[in-house]
Formats: sequence, structure tokens, C-alpha cells
Amino acid sequence: MADCGRARPADPDAGDSRTASPLTVKKRAQQSPGLRPKYQSSAPGHCFRRVTLTKPTFCHSCSDFMWGFIGFLCEVCNFMCHEKCLKTLRSACSCMAASLVRVPVAHCFSPAGQKKRFCSVCRKQTEGNTALRCEVCELHVHADCAVFSCADCRSCHLDATLEQDTFHHHWREDNLASAARCEVCRRSRGSSDVLAGMRCEWCGITSHVACYLSVPPECTMGRLRCMLLHPACVRLDSRNFSKMHCYRITESCSHDLDNSDDVDPSAAVCKDGQPAAQDAGKQFLRVFDGDDATKRGHFRLVSISRATRNEEVVEAALRAFYLPDEPQDYELHEIGGVQRLHSDDILNRNGGPDYRSSLKDGADAWLLRAKPRDAEVIKVYAGWPRSGAAFVSVSVSQSSTAASVLTELLSQLDRQDEDASSFNLLEVFMSSKQVQRQTLTPQEKIVDKLQEIRKVSLRQMNQTRFYIVENRKRSVQVDLLIGGLPPLLNKDEYSQLVQEHLTIKSHLVTISHIYASQGAVALQISCFSEAERIYMLAKDTSVSSKTLSSLVIPEIMHNKLGEDVCPLLVFVNPKSGGLKGRELLSSFRKLLNPHQVFDISNGGPLAGLHTFREVPRFRVLVCGGDGTVGWVLGVLEAIRHKLVCREPPIGIVPLGTGNDLARILRWGAGYGSEDPHHILACVDEAEEVLMDRWTILLDAQDISEDGKDNDFLEPPKIVQMNNYFGLGIDAELSLDFHLAREDEPDKFTSRFHNKGVYVKVGLQKISYTRSLHKELQLQVDAQNVPLPNIEGLIFLNIPSWGSGADLWGSEVDSRYGKPSIDDGLLEVVGVTGVVHMGQVQSGMRSGIRIAQGNYIRLTVSKPIPVQVDGEPWIQPPGHIIISAAGPKVRMLRKSKLKQKKSPAGVKDGRSESPSSRDGGH
Repeated sequence: MADCGRARPADPDAGDSRTASPLTVKKRAQQSPGLRPKYQSSAPGHCFRRVTLTKPTFCHSCSDFMWGFIGFLCEVCNFMCHEKCLKTLRSACSCMAASLVRVPVAHCFSPAGQKKRFCSVCRKQTEGNTALRCEVCELHVHADCAVFSCADCRSCHLDATLEQDTFHHHWREDNLASAARCEVCRRSRGSSDVLAGMRCEWCGITSHVACYLSVPPECTMGRLRCMLLHPACVRLDSRNFSKMHCYRITESCSHDLDNSDDVDPSAAVCKDGQPAAQDAGKQFLRVFDGDDATKRGHFRLVSISRATRNEEVVEAALRAFYLPDEPQDYELHEIGGVQRLHSDDILNRNGGPDYRSSLKDGADAWLLRAKPRDAEVIKVYAGWPRSGAAFVSVSVSQSSTAASVLTELLSQLDRQDEDASSFNLLEVFMSSKQVQRQTLTPQEKIVDKLQEIRKVSLRQMNQTRFYIVENRKRSVQVDLLIGGLPPLLNKDEYSQLVQEHLTIKSHLVTISHIYASQGAVALQISCFSEAERIYMLAKDTSVSSKTLSSLVIPEIMHNKLGEDVCPLLVFVNPKSGGLKGRELLSSFRKLLNPHQVFDISNGGPLAGLHTFREVPRFRVLVCGGDGTVGWVLGVLEAIRHKLVCREPPIGIVPLGTGNDLARILRWGAGYGSEDPHHILACVDEAEEVLMDRWTILLDAQDISEDGKDNDFLEPPKIVQMNNYFGLGIDAELSLDFHLAREDEPDKFTSRFHNKGVYVKVGLQKISYTRSLHKELQLQVDAQNVPLPNIEGLIFLNIPSWGSGADLWGSEVDSRYGKPSIDDGLLEVVGVTGVVHMGQVQSGMRSGIRIAQGNYIRLTVSKPIPVQVDGEPWIQPPGHIIISAAGPKVRMLRKSKLKQKKSPAGVKDGRSESPSSRDGGH
């Protein structure tokens, strides 16, 4: 088992069963002549046998090609290596993964895609639709292997249950690129053909398997340290909230994985092929590991010879369930019968002299059970930082209770003077999907508890460990952000709404923040069960025909941030740029702390800004199109008075179609396949610039022919403009494109297709005439400006329009100043039609310069298409006023030195990011 075993004081060779000595193996071979010879290594858990190589193979230890025909294969995890590597092997077997966990943290599984990766459990390729990946760390597994992986994900925040004082490297075995170099010996490290080499998932340094233990244990967080939100600065009391909830990962990513334990039993067969045609000397047994698996029908297929001793059958069953225990501690029970296989039984379906206990046809389902134990040794881990061994071994008998174990533990931990009632014994089940904790009562019998767990599932026992924790009453504080409420209400109205629809308990829940402009409130809850109830109820509640949103918000302890640290708040629109937004979201979660990366489609920008509200200094990175950038700027403007850092500078990763703002800030015309780690390095070195923002007041009124105002047509509305504001033919083309995208959104997944649709709708309007100058009256800085014969009127804030075109032009004109994004002026330009726009796009012409000013007033006599930063609609007649919108915003402009993609920096210890190796997954 993971942390307990049978006590055998009379057997000098019975120490830790996972690292049995060669003498023990020799004794077993003499006692069981039918067993194949096993080869020992210095790494724990492996069960090597000598094999003949029939195809090109690489060593998993040194990643070199294996010349010759002899190799050594682990029968548990399929680890392959040279004979010379057996002596220096440091990589533990998959069956030992649970015992190597420092802090149990569950994974966040989602479909992995089609890229070639290797399963961290069985070490075979994960190509195909059944592969899963963790959204937070670099764990890749097959769907049927996921239940055998344990909770060894990155620890991204402090939890009140288990304390940490330092953060060590989080090593993960990975298939590194051949260019990666070892941090210790500086030799090349890695092969894309095998799972070989170690990588720290925080700082990114790489190392040989034989070298990584020589690296100093404490992690420095690497090149991105200054923008990374250190785990020690984040606190989250999560208890039974899943990691998907804690990291705000949309449930659609894991909708099909909610029952990942419910895999097709046939998937448990060897991945090299199904046993449809069994060879003459083999047979397959269906083996269950406990009552839970029997009830659910979840079994593993075990392949054995037709004449096989029971010890070999039990050993094969243990290997199938990745259990590192001795076969003599287990026995097989036939399902639906009382038949048992004893140590001297031989399975032989052909009958004969050795036939003693056969399997009847159709009766090949067996239950693997642990033999009853009167005494055991359990390993108990300390719930507080301590030097020396990670655990303490305690012998328990039938009479041992949790209270007696605590007394023994305090004695071994040199804390015998303290009262045992001040401590608890905590049972922790380290499932790969969720870490479950249960406090044992002082009278609970330990041996009975172990037998109970084994009866339910042997796999569960292997992933269960015990902790001693101090019995302190910690104050519980869970923060939830509830969105989707009606906007612009007062505190009493919001309190009444929340009480009415969520039936909160007022003595446990307080409203800590109100964002009236966004229709959202932040709740502070002092009870786990109440927080979990409100979280789930809000997702199924609608107010004014709008479904509420509910997000778990971590607490950033800003006083612990280093003076040189300026954490990066990342917003990603996964719907932008086809699938590239989703790829970047996954990559940034792995490169940074997932608590600083937000899916903007899940709760909008408010969730991230509310999380960072008390951080004195931070930067923002927006991954999306111009519309997404405008969305973030709009929310920031609305709530900046609630932030300590009121003007965080904003960088852009262009994922939209036009990306005009990203172009003039040097972030490029669009995101291709740039390494996400390189993007973050560019953000770190970017320079800050100021940019104007403008407020547009749209006052729809019935305008008579003589220009006088009549009745109101609709209430006035105010919008913010960052890039440009267009009326006429330009806005009409945007409106036609917008309507086409709404009809068939699945087709608009690439910039190339989007621009093709723009060309198509433009050709349909090539003979369009409107005489816009007859429908508009223009005033610039209180001066009437006559309009030429034009079909479109555009107001520019930035010198880029329509996917990078220079509409104003570069010609020098003494009447106008040189345009700039922070000059406090708008450029007014006209176009004569679709042909003129096409000429501007191709660089053959520029627009018709009309005026330049900082206060614009338009009178519109007829309904007209308009667009603000690519968002079009039909505007009724009335008045339109454009004026400066308060203080300028701070933007990040990419440094010229970073215009060309630099090679992956060995200096910063990171050879490449996960996304670059995956090709974006």
C-alpha cells in the first residue's frame, strides 16, 4: 500500500516491500521456479525483466538509442532502459507516485487533443481522442490511466489544512526537445521519442533523471518570477471545491470527464491492441480491486499463461492496478462463488496432471483481496513544515486507536510534552481529480479503518495517506463573486435580491463589495457548507431572465509580494482566433499561476480586476481582438475607483481579425505560433505609453427637415471608443459581416476566412450610393465643417484602420498636426465608397482629410449604420457628441528589441514552453 504495510519483524528482508533486496528476490525465485527472473535497480517500485528488442527503441533513462537486441522493461510502468542504466536509475515507478507527493493537489483534466505526448502512468503514446491533460501542469494520461495517477499537481496557493514554509521545484518527467540542456551537467537532454528528462513546472529548468536530485530544492520561479503570482502570496480556503472551481475552468472542458472513473472496461486492455484473438498460450482474467469496482463493473484485464502459479497471477493483478505490494499479502476470490486461489494452485484450462483449481468457462471474473492483518505499519506525515524524513512510521495493532497513534507520533516528533487532544489524525485520499480529507475520531480503530478502505478499493488504499495536524480553530473565509444581477441598484436592493433568490444565512454571509455598473456583488462567507450551497445554487438561478454566474475568488496577500514583483493579470478570450485562444489559455495557466489567468468568457473582466483589487502594482495582458480590449478597458474605467492600482498598463496578444490597436503598439497583426513564454518575456520588457479614450453620447431624436429637434426616439446611451468611430459604408460592411457571423458562428474561426467574407460583402456594395454629406451636419471644436461628397465618415484615434490601413496618410499638411495616440485629437476622414476603401487597404490612396479636433458634434437626419471599434448597429436620427473620456489609459508597447522572436533562452533556465512543444496542443 502507499503508506502502510504488514509488520514482519521475524523476516529480516521484509523492510520496505517496494525496494526489496536482491537476496529477497533470490529467495522468491527459489521458492517459485515458475517466476521469471527479475532485475533490480536503485529506483523504487520497478519490476524489470530482460526483453528482446524487435523495433527501434530509446532508453527512458538516458534517451539514447538502444543498440543491440537486449533491453530491460518494467512490467508495471513499461519503463525501458539499458542494462548500464539500471545501476544509476533514479526515476521511480508509476506505482510509487503516491508516496512521492509532497503536497496533495488534484488535477484539472480536459481533452488533450491529437498531439503526440506520452502517458505519465503507462509511458505509452497518448495520440487519439482518449487522452487527457491537466490544465494546470504538464500531466498527460490515457483516460483509463487517469484513475491510477495521483494528486501531484502544482500547489498554486496556501491552504489552511497543510502548512508550507518553502516552495520546492515541482519536477515532472516529460518528453523534452533534443535541444534542452541539463541544469547540472549542461549536456543535451531530451528526446521526443520517449518520456525522458525532468522539468520543473515553475521555473522551467530541465535536467537528466540521474541529475535532478543534485539541483538545490528551493525553486526561484525562473525568468518570469517578477510577473508571477507566487503561491505563498495566494490563500484560498477551498475544502470540497474542485480545482476546476478554484481555477474558474469552465465545466464544459471537463463535462465528459465528470465520470472519468466510469471508463469502458475494455479500455483497460493493453493499448497495443485488443485481445480479440487470444493466442493459444494466453488467457485474460477480469480482475476487480474492491467492492466499489465490482459494483460499478470496472475491471482490469490481466493476461496470463494457461499454466500459471497463483503467485504469478496475483503479481500480475497487482501490476495491473499499479500496486507496489508483495503478492503473498493478497489472494484472488472468484466473483459469484467461494472459490479461492491458493499459493500452490496452477491455472490451466487444458486440464492435465497440474489441474487443481480451474476457471470455468465464463467464470473469469476475480476479486483481488488483501489478506487479513493483525498488525501493520502506517506512515504518518506532519501537517507542518519539518526537517528530516517526510513521514514517521508507527506500528498499529487491533487495539490501536487514533488517540494512541497520536500519542506515539508526538513522542517520535519530540513534542511529547504537548496534549494529544490538541492534534487530529487526518485521512487524505489523493485522487487525481479531488483530494478528500476526513478527520478520524479519537476512538476509531486504525486497523479496522485500513481494512475498510482496502475492501472498498485497493487502488484507493494506495492513494491514501495519514497526516497529523494541529487542532486549531481557523477562521473560514470563502469569497464568491455573484454576477448577472440587474445593474445600477443600491446596496439594500442587492441584499434583498440575494436574500430572495439564494436564501443566504445573514449571520454567515456578508456583502463585501458591490459593483453596480456590472450588476455584481462579492460575498464573504464564513462557512464551507454555506459557500458550497450558494455557489451551486447561483449557477441554477435566474434573475430578470438572466442566469447568475458564481466564481470562487482567491485572496491575494499583497503584503507578501516582493518589492520587485509586478504580477501580470491575464485575460484570454477563448472564442477569439479560432482555437488559438484556448491554446493560450492553457499555456498561460501552466507558465504562470492559474489564479492570475482568467477566461474572460466566464465572468468577464470583473473577476480578475476584483481579485487584484488590493495589489498595489500590476500589469494586464489581454488576449483577444480589439473588442475584447475595449471590454477590459470599459470595465476598468467603471471600477477603477475600487482598485488600489487604478491605472494598470495593458498589453495585447492579437487574436481578432483587425487587431488595429495591437498593430500600432507593435504586438503584431495576429497571433501565429509564437512561443507563449516569449510573449510573457516581451510583456515584461515592454514600455508604457499613454493613449486617449473617447466618450460617444448617442442621443436619438426625431430630427425635422429644418434640423430642429422633436420627440425622443429612445433613451440616450454612452459608449467608449478606443480605435475609431465610423458612419456610413464602413459601418454597413461591418454590420453585414456581423450578421453573417451571428448566423453561422462556427465558420468564422480564422482571420483568412473572416477577411474573405469582408471582401464578399464589399463587392455586393460596390455600386452603393448614399450621399452621406446630405444626411449629416458636422461640428469640430464648435466650428461647422462642410462635408465633401462621401459615403463614409470615420473618426480616428489611432493611425491604423481596417486591419492596418493608414487612412489618414503620411503626407505632410501644414493645416494638421501629425497624428498620435496621445495627442488629445481625433482625425476626421471621409471615403467615397467601396472602391476607395479597397484602394486605402492596398496602400494606393489615403482617405479624404476633413478635420482634426477634440470635440465633435454630429447631427444625423436619417437612420444610419454606425460602428465603434468594430461593433456595428443601426443608429436612429439624432445627435452624436464625441469628447475626451477622462484620464488617458496606460498601454504597453512592445520593445523594438523584441520584435523578432529570440531563441528559447537557456540563460533563464527554460528551454521552451509547453505550448511550443505541443504545437499549441
